[in-house]
Amino acid sequence: SAQSRIFIRNGLVVNDDQSFYADVYVEDGVIKQLGTNLVIPGGARTIDARGRFVLPGGIDTHTHFQLPFMGTVAADDFYSGTKAALAGGTTTVLDFVVPEKGESLLDAYEKWRGWADAKVCCDYGLHVAVTWWSDQVAREMEVLSSEKGVNSFKVFMAYKDTLMLEDPEIYSCFRRCKQLKVLPMVHAENGHLIDIKSRELLQQGVTGPEGHLQSRPEECEVEATTRAITIADQAGAPLYVVHVMGKTAADVISKARREGKIVFGETLAACLGTDGTHHFNKCWRHAAGHVMSPPLRDDVSTPGVLMDLLANNDLQLTGSDNCTFNANQKALGKDDFTRIPNGVNGVEDRMSVIWEKGVYSGKMDPCRFVAVTSTTAAKVFNIYPKKGRIAVGSDADIVIWNGEATRTISAKTHHQAVDFNIFEGLTCHGVPEYVITGGSIVMDEGQLKVTQGLGRFVPTAPNSQYVFGRVSTRDQVLAPQVVDREPYSGPVVEIKPEYAPVISRHADNQIFPDHSAEFHNRPPTRGGVRNMQDSSFSLSGHQYDDNQPKRSGTKVSHPPGGKSTAFW
Repeated sequence: SAQSRIFIRNGLVVNDDQSFYADVYVEDGVIKQLGTNLVIPGGARTIDARGRFVLPGGIDTHTHFQLPFMGTVAADDFYSGTKAALAGGTTTVLDFVVPEKGESLLDAYEKWRGWADAKVCCDYGLHVAVTWWSDQVAREMEVLSSEKGVNSFKVFMAYKDTLMLEDPEIYSCFRRCKQLKVLPMVHAENGHLIDIKSRELLQQGVTGPEGHLQSRPEECEVEATTRAITIADQAGAPLYVVHVMGKTAADVISKARREGKIVFGETLAACLGTDGTHHFNKCWRHAAGHVMSPPLRDDVSTPGVLMDLLANNDLQLTGSDNCTFNANQKALGKDDFTRIPNGVNGVEDRMSVIWEKGVYSGKMDPCRFVAVTSTTAAKVFNIYPKKGRIAVGSDADIVIWNGEATRTISAKTHHQAVDFNIFEGLTCHGVPEYVITGGSIVMDEGQLKVTQGLGRFVPTAPNSQYVFGRVSTRDQVLAPQVVDREPYSGPVVEIKPEYAPVISRHADNQIFPDHSAEFHNRPPTRGGVRNMQDSSFSLSGHQYDDNQPKRSGTKVSHPPGGKSTAFW
């Protein structure tokens, strides 16, 4: 019908690899023609994009709409969240299903679909978090990837006792992801250290939002990022590190990529547009409004360095981690920073913040902007070129972008349901004038007109070649080596019965042996006497010879200084 026809003229089309002047003709939600001197049917709506950029709609890789978390539910649901996304030029969001420990992944997935399908204003996909591990979870991952359109699974190394997995479970999950050719994702922070530091700070009287930052130092992110990359590499799996917040953690990812490891780093609008000094603000509400995990870093050079790394492909993708809570929700932690619901906004402002801090500052060109806000995400999550490109046959998710216009960000004017904005007062160049999602114009000359339920679920298929293209070859190159040799035919020592328990099994923890004896942790010597390398120290304070009768003296035939017959 004529209502579904849109003709965009005279704009500069920008993809991740090239930009060129061309006209775009859209019909029935798909780009039908691209070029100059197009012949189009009558009745199409014509938009003059002269002096504007024609971009693929943004893809936000990381949102948490309507998330039940820390005793409350995120303020932005799938309606207000996707409405805000469209207002900022994002036409696809990838949200997270987060099951409780012990909850079926399939049941949680259906719950999220039920929340989202009736509300979304733009297209969306789903990642699924793995918050516990069992054979059931492994089976459900296969169902989700083969039948439900999920090709990414996230593990948490933080949130001890609620969401966190231990290293052996993480390894098993990563191995399963590799088998299914789906992408493992990780929240990289050392949850055990954070738990210890949090309790220490509370005991020292630090209860405000500044405690959140101090309990999660950058070293916790660096250590966990290194560990996650190591586990994934040993499992032979690629890895996607979500919300990289610190410079040194980003350096770890960059170094791993140079070493040939298959690692992708996602950073956020939040840490590109502001910093963690706000944790120390005198206003509790302002400080609490910036609480998220990993935290915004208080090193004010961090945003600029992360943008440099993003511009030069040391980091590859951007999300918002949009998980918003109003003042009365944040107030759950008014006396204890560990109870402040973690999360900030960003889904509406991500594109403008990156344009301002990246393109307008001269750090990246418009093609790189398209890559980090849209195209790379489409490739990683296997929805390219349906999404992430202006091309014939691609979905008509298009943004007509004014790179010179400005807007000042404020909670008073944003489209989100939350009462706070971490970018408050920031003036950004880069504004969407028209936003088209699925062939429907939802922003028309700056006026937002969305329809609840207009969006569709976008399945993400396994085996993205952008991710797994070199995994099989890499496996062949790095396969374990077996040496073909003649079997050993010489003598083998006989194990004496008294040594068998020691030799047959090694302790799981070599520091604390299997048996409970305080001494004699080493086997006797070949002569049958106590091994003098054994320690006689005991944590209990007992001495090795406590059970022997005391002697008044010891006769020494040749003491130091000469022979003597006296008793000493």
